[in-house]
Amino acid sequence: MKRLHLLSAIIFTVLIGIIIWLGWDKFHSTASTESMVKESMPSTSMVTKPAAPAGVVQDNSGKVVKYWYDPMVPAQKFDKPGKSPFMDMQLEPKYAEADGEDAGVSISSQTQHNLGIRLAKVEKHDFGNKLSAVGRIQPDERKLYVVQTRIPGFVERLLVRAIGDQVAKGQKVAEMYAPELLAAQQEYLALSVYETDSATKGVASSGLAQAARSRLKLLGMSEGEIAAITQSGKSSPRFGIYAPASGVLTELNVREGGQLMPGTSLMQITDLSNVWLIADVPERDASKLKLGNLAVVRLQGVADEIKGKVSYIYPSLDATTRSLQVRVELTNKGGRLRPSMYANVEFTGESHGALSVPSEAVIATGTRKVVIVKLKNGFHPVDVSTGQESESSTEILQGLSEGDEVVASGQFLIDSEASLSGVLSKLSQQTEKDGAMSDMGMKEPAKDELSNMKMPEKTSEKMPVGRGKVMEIDAKSGKVTLAHEPIAELGWPAMTMGFIVKDAQSLTKLKVGDTVQFELKSNPNTEQYDIEHIDKQIPISSRKMGAKP
Repeated sequence: MKRLHLLSAIIFTVLIGIIIWLGWDKFHSTASTESMVKESMPSTSMVTKPAAPAGVVQDNSGKVVKYWYDPMVPAQKFDKPGKSPFMDMQLEPKYAEADGEDAGVSISSQTQHNLGIRLAKVEKHDFGNKLSAVGRIQPDERKLYVVQTRIPGFVERLLVRAIGDQVAKGQKVAEMYAPELLAAQQEYLALSVYETDSATKGVASSGLAQAARSRLKLLGMSEGEIAAITQSGKSSPRFGIYAPASGVLTELNVREGGQLMPGTSLMQITDLSNVWLIADVPERDASKLKLGNLAVVRLQGVADEIKGKVSYIYPSLDATTRSLQVRVELTNKGGRLRPSMYANVEFTGESHGALSVPSEAVIATGTRKVVIVKLKNGFHPVDVSTGQESESSTEILQGLSEGDEVVASGQFLIDSEASLSGVLSKLSQQTEKDGAMSDMGMKEPAKDELSNMKMPEKTSEKMPVGRGKVMEIDAKSGKVTLAHEPIAELGWPAMTMGFIVKDAQSLTKLKVGDTVQFELKSNPNTEQYDIEHIDKQIPISSRKMGAKP
């Protein structure tokens, strides 16, 4: 019986040992596995989390980091996070979107206001084949009248005596003495008396008197003058010269007493009721013109615009100016349009509707044209093809859609940032702690240029306050170089830069290495920030200062 109890106790002890051994082996295996997993994972305390200048951790966004860079020297790229070798600030990551495209420039509403960014929509606009040219007013060549005599004679009386005199159609302008015409009058009168006597005696008329009358008309006598000598029976030593049309005397080639020969021009009369505008159109634009195109004429001496149409396109180019002459016929109401006046003329062909943006929204780089478009994730540059420009609007042939929003002002700042970062990088951001704006991607300024840096326009009358360390003092010129902390009110990161101090005497109380507190005030003349007040402070070693580059 005792042996049975002893055997039972031994078996129970062995079973307990086996159970304990199995439990310990399982626990040891689990602990080993966990240890191996932990060893394979990096410690959270060893993960480097690059921070933005404003202190926001940027590697928890889930985005892919392409590289790190210093905003002051954006051309230099780094494959690891850390402190910039150029400035005393953390490197910033350059993210890539999940779809492979770069993120847009994200700008807060406050920053948009500070930068003066104005948006405009892509809309439909009517464009025509417009081109401008310079022209001059000329008389209508169809209404030039030359006054001549058909027989030799002498001018005994001149009734219009100066160029510019107005004449009316049928008005007597001169009286001449012509021996040949006087002899023809006497012949006509003699034949008229003979015909009259023959008719009284019942002799048939020979028609010689009628032939002599016709000769007088051919020599230049008017019907009224012939009727007058027929009635009086006496010849007139003078006969009149009459204006063939109404107009202005533009040439006068003889004076009283002067002798005239057949074919000699006595004077020229020009009808200016209608005039021509002869415009010189460059050769490159000649193909755009067609008969009937509308022409809007503007003259310096005429307040309102005058409209006409292209009535004739000359067949040949001017070999000297390489321009094509185009004629526009204009009605000269009130005689406002005078020959030799210069005019600006704008020709308009058939119009067509097309997408347009304000002309100021287009950035011409020389090799391409870019428009900054507002999208949901920021601002993106878009290459566009442009056409005509009319009334401060530019035709968009390709690249935009109707309703798109484009940046009409302030786009050069965005495009500058886009050029620095490749396509588009972050222009500014509002932090969760103090709403500070990040730097806008400026090139690294040299030491002597830091004092001339343009500062963003201040929207509040409250003066920004900063803290920093004195690096250099120039009391004579009133300048001080500070390695200052980030200034959230202006969106400045920590950096070393120079300032002009309003009260230069206050610099005598400072020395290199002092920790100071200063107030900044915008200078409207230089568009920079100057130090209004600066005071020495107790050094704060826990604060990180910007290092001198």
